[in-house]
Amino acid sequence: MFGKLLIANRGEIAVRVIRACRELDIASVAVYSELDRDAMHVRLADEAFALGGQTAAESYLNTEAILDVIARCGADAVHPGYGFYSENADFARAITERGVTFVGPPPEAIEVMGDKISARLAAERSGVAGVPGTTEVIASTDEVAAFGDEHGYPVAIKAAYGGGGRGMKVVGSADEIEAALASAQREAEAFFGRGECYMERYLTWPRHIEMQIIADHHGNAVWLGERDCSAQRRHQKLVEESPAPLLDDAVRKAMGDAAVAVARGCSYTNAGTVEFLYQDGEFFYLEMNTRLQVEHPVTEMVTGIDLVREQIRVAAGEPLSFTQSEVTSVGHAIEARINAEDPAGGRFLPSPGSLTSLVVPDGFGVRWDGGYEAGDTVSQYYDNLIGKLVVWGSDRPTAIGRMQRALSELSVGGVATTAAAHARIMASEDFQAGIHSTKWVEERLDLSGVTGKTDAEPPAAPDGDDMARVRRDVVVEVDGKRFSVSAWVPETAPAAKAANTAARPRRASGGASAGAGTGQVTVPMQGTIVKILVEVGQEVTGGEGVVVLEAMKMENSINADRSGTVTEVKVEPGDTVGAGDVVVVIS
Repeated sequence: MFGKLLIANRGEIAVRVIRACRELDIASVAVYSELDRDAMHVRLADEAFALGGQTAAESYLNTEAILDVIARCGADAVHPGYGFYSENADFARAITERGVTFVGPPPEAIEVMGDKISARLAAERSGVAGVPGTTEVIASTDEVAAFGDEHGYPVAIKAAYGGGGRGMKVVGSADEIEAALASAQREAEAFFGRGECYMERYLTWPRHIEMQIIADHHGNAVWLGERDCSAQRRHQKLVEESPAPLLDDAVRKAMGDAAVAVARGCSYTNAGTVEFLYQDGEFFYLEMNTRLQVEHPVTEMVTGIDLVREQIRVAAGEPLSFTQSEVTSVGHAIEARINAEDPAGGRFLPSPGSLTSLVVPDGFGVRWDGGYEAGDTVSQYYDNLIGKLVVWGSDRPTAIGRMQRALSELSVGGVATTAAAHARIMASEDFQAGIHSTKWVEERLDLSGVTGKTDAEPPAAPDGDDMARVRRDVVVEVDGKRFSVSAWVPETAPAAKAANTAARPRRASGGASAGAGTGQVTVPMQGTIVKILVEVGQEVTGGEGVVVLEAMKMENSINADRSGTVTEVKVEPGDTVGAGDVVVVIS
């Protein structure tokens, strides 16, 4: 087994891996950006090293900085988590070439399956059919138009080296192609470091069902049951459950066998997920994620198998601790992703900020996998997942009821969250009947009156002479390595207040807020301007996009609040703006 393992990630997945290491008596090493200097995963790890920078590209996607930390700390294994470098063959190869174990598949398997185009070809060679699509990188908008003419619209443009809905845009007609392709390429570049895209037919009412597989270095490969991930928005999952409702056992077995065939076809080892679209009794291969999935806890809850622990054991050369015949599924599990987003009106707008309070539910069959605690900040530069609320029940109705109870106990202050949307999903007759699809949240779910905002306020600072001297936990860095020390010092401003002040983003010029219909177009959240869609003197209509704002790796069109003439554009691409900042003026 390993002596020291570095986690090349952040947030709740880094916390999850750190806890598994502690149970296996493996020393854990965290890495962090400037913004994550005192993040939860940094506080929990045995050691922590600074990468520098703020954005993902400057920190968690900085290969040389991570390799330098590996050399300095003496780690003999690296767990990539998910996102960032988890499906990057070059990163995996750079790790293994230094004699360090990569807790994941071999680079060759990542190259085949991490590239969604070559993955389609590999699946076809294994006898598993995919959704009709292309097997070459999109070179021009004309290619998308030709595909749409042949197969019909809508067409899905997808990141060739991505997953999780990032870098995916749906084109409803020919006149949407140019903007959709450019947006997909920007998101793919920002989140995965590569902007190549491909396309495929977009099914009209499918369910998204995926198979968890794991394979060792001794020729053993098994599937651990399926997860239904059909409750989505923006092609990103909100709710996952296992087993999938209303799925015939024969289809379930055929899907599991297909998943194992795909894995064997590329000499896959470690944990992975083979994703399928299911519609009208047929299933189509979608893609393989060569990593641990965000929703892995629901599989753990019904099978009793610790996937992260098993990942580490397999990477260390040990055989799987179970066979296919020993895998059983008991009861039903549901996971709700609690993101820093406001679901009001179905918009799911990112809501970065500091968590002034966080109370998580407890009780029989309830699990919380979180990456933040009260006082921490959810940054605009990273994914907005605060934590995952997971419940288990003896059957699906029991699990749904338990999730409803758990959501009623969850309290998050300081940012808007998706919790209220999850409550609406759980109460829906469609969801309870299991007849929802990947389009259901956006097209049919009634989210009127739902808001992710809370009235929670930061706790008042204590006062009195007994607080004349207080303990302050101070973080210092010595040659880039993080140390925590404590000191009793005269009381100054409350730490939370100081932290909030330091974290306040720079506001763009002309930061006055204005109401709807005034011609003062404001942004609803903190983020970065990535594209200007209008110019001074241009005529616009109400609802027309004027700028594109990136927040938490998602692009959002900021629209004109009235019709008129653009008289001023107050921002440029690359500018950081805060909620309420005026970006365009219309007269």
